[in-house]
Amino acid sequence: MPNVIVAIVIAFIAARIGWRLYRRGHPAVDKPVKPLKPLSPTQKKFYTVWVFFAVNIKRLFRDRLALFFTFLFPLIFLFVFGGLNSGNKSVTFSVAIINESHTPFAKQFVQQLEKQKALKVDKTITTFAAANEKMSRSELDATIELPASFGDVKPGTTYPSGQAVVHYTNNNQSAAQTLTTVLQAELQGINVRLTHSEQPLSVVSKQKNERSLSAFDYTFTGLLGFSILGAGIFGPINIFPELKKMGILRRLHTTPLRVWQYFLSVMFGNAVSGLMSIAVMFIVAIALFHLKVVGNYFELGLFLVFSIILILGIGLAIGGWASNERQAAPLANIVVFPMMFLSGTFFPRYVMPHWLQSITGFLPLTPVIDGARLIATEGQHLTQLGPQLGVMAVWLVIVYAIAFRVFRWE
Repeated sequence: MPNVIVAIVIAFIAARIGWRLYRRGHPAVDKPVKPLKPLSPTQKKFYTVWVFFAVNIKRLFRDRLALFFTFLFPLIFLFVFGGLNSGNKSVTFSVAIINESHTPFAKQFVQQLEKQKALKVDKTITTFAAANEKMSRSELDATIELPASFGDVKPGTTYPSGQAVVHYTNNNQSAAQTLTTVLQAELQGINVRLTHSEQPLSVVSKQKNERSLSAFDYTFTGLLGFSILGAGIFGPINIFPELKKMGILRRLHTTPLRVWQYFLSVMFGNAVSGLMSIAVMFIVAIALFHLKVVGNYFELGLFLVFSIILILGIGLAIGGWASNERQAAPLANIVVFPMMFLSGTFFPRYVMPHWLQSITGFLPLTPVIDGARLIATEGQHLTQLGPQLGVMAVWLVIVYAIAFRVFRWE
């Protein structure tokens, strides 16, 4: 993976250098300007929107900090969560084995445990003192003790017997209980072979994920929500106060430009840049982490555009109201952090208490992530996302009504 990242960076730098060399070798030639047809009043209004849309896009690609937070910052989280959810998905336990028995069966049992994929045995630990020290630092999940009598053949029997002991600390209680269950199942299989007894009741597990989606496929939609949240809110709250401080918005206020025209141009600019950022995330996720999308890409794209416009309204309201960065940043943090941690961005909402799930279901970002996940991982269509689209539509009206009401040119 690091080699791929380096290759992407080198390709980007080479493309920038090649483009600059090309521009130097092929200077722009002024072409005769054709007279333009007169525009109607309606066309003039939307032409103004187009001009400011182009200005916003140019400003984005000339601002290195904006490029970083728009394209590279979401990729950092993509690589982090992609690395956490890729590779070996099996659960492993870090353990030490203290074998105080000298029976052949105990030695054979230790060898069998060392071959278990679920156990990562630390062979350097041979005493309880060393094991307890590592368990206190959570470097070990538990210590398996085989007492001196483990594997002895009791009088009147023909098979070995004994009891293994799992030692653990309070900070590893959950892992130790799971490990005890694993060892019990292992010993149960040995008991059946030794005693030749039948097991009338048993349990097996069968995977029902027919599409074979990985944990990363479900996590990716949360990362999409994080990218939309960052681009839609942090963009306007950084740009608007700066433009007010430089007096640019005050000068624009003296022109025939209307608030709706300016908002519409910013909306189109953020929708385009947001889709470009999401496209980059999709390309990286598919190429490196083998992302699988079972839904329709076109419907997913339409839903994401609607989501970007919704979240952008929050950024326009905060950035349009704030006179400077000191006002915008605290208010943005108050709005962003609850949505970031309670809308299912980094961890699923079903782990929350039921009452909290009911409340967070009405946050603006929650239907965005839920809807994207339903399309991408379950193959649902827009016509099946009535609850999500309904909540988003209500929030769209609310946030843009506030944004138009509180917007200040200076």
